[in-house]
Amino acid sequence: MSLLPDPPPEACPDDRRRAAPLKGRGTATRLAHRFEATVRETDLDGGVAAGDCDDEFAIEGVPVTSVVHEQARSILSRNDSPDIPFKWSINPYRGCEHGCIYCYARPTHSYLNLSPGLDFETKLVAKVNAAELLRKELSKAAHEPSPINIGSATDAYQPIERELRITRGVLEVLTECQHPFTIITKSSGVERDIDLLALAAQRRQAAVFVSITSLDASLSRKLEPRAAAPHRRLQTVRRLSEAGVPVGVNVAPIIPFLNEPEIERIVAAAAEAGARSVHYTIVRLPWEVNPLFQEWLGHHVPDRADRIMARIRDMRGGADYRADFGTRMKGQGIWADLIRQRMNTARQRAGITGLGPVLDSSGFTPFKPAPRQRAAGGSSEGQAELF
Repeated sequence: MSLLPDPPPEACPDDRRRAAPLKGRGTATRLAHRFEATVRETDLDGGVAAGDCDDEFAIEGVPVTSVVHEQARSILSRNDSPDIPFKWSINPYRGCEHGCIYCYARPTHSYLNLSPGLDFETKLVAKVNAAELLRKELSKAAHEPSPINIGSATDAYQPIERELRITRGVLEVLTECQHPFTIITKSSGVERDIDLLALAAQRRQAAVFVSITSLDASLSRKLEPRAAAPHRRLQTVRRLSEAGVPVGVNVAPIIPFLNEPEIERIVAAAAEAGARSVHYTIVRLPWEVNPLFQEWLGHHVPDRADRIMARIRDMRGGADYRADFGTRMKGQGIWADLIRQRMNTARQRAGITGLGPVLDSSGFTPFKPAPRQRAAGGSSEGQAELF
């Protein structure tokens, strides 16, 4: 995983016109990405027509979700970052319909020549051959079995998964060969796969982490417009726990003066629902996330916007964001220390002492490689055309 330094101001061109918020979307702005030579104008008329795409959240005048089916060339990503606790990751989708305004993955849409703003949550890419690719990867003698994280960048259980079932296919492959895995999600859709999760958990090969940013449904709808409501996420924690699946809660991200006052309440609610561990991160504003987030503050909490950004800078060495290992997740300085102390105290009061289960890789049984076949004539791998 590569970490990019903070860009100079001119590296993040954006549309400075403040587009009015859209119901059901994190942002209304098609922010120009950092590789674009020209700045795009905000355009709310460029969405797919309602009849061209199935979107259960469709609202008149609001761009609906469109999805490209991609034949991906690879599916397993190796992580080399020392502050991330897994070696392998899988993201079945590019872009995320949840529309979380703070999402650190938004800048990845720039590599598709799409906006990290509205495009990130309305123009999605589905890696429809994910299970097939994973089976091939897990047949290689060189594969090192270590827990694979699913959904580290974009949620593997966002709304389109109900129809496409790509994540389900990935889990079927992993449970068949007894490969350990973890899942990060803020969707109740993970409950659909409790049968596979419970089976893997019995072998100490699965754990799920549910992100709960706030217990305030009104705030959650603005921050994470298409994610599950807070009470549903707590219900998911409970159902997973009752099924014997080790489940943790991520209080992530913590945003000062916004959801930060809720730290203790979220930890207590997570423990009551059956969470075995609680983790947290401080809000991160890399690249195009920064102007999008500040625009969101101006729309929804203008009275607190300056205070929030000032406190973020206090925890980022005076900058809006720093990508330094060791501090990018938790921040630094007195306010970061105070949040860490509050989190530790809240865990102790709730009786949560663990950091999550240690998963077992010893049962992994590699798939047998498929026999090689001589192609009749030339062949080429199809590549999806993106939008």
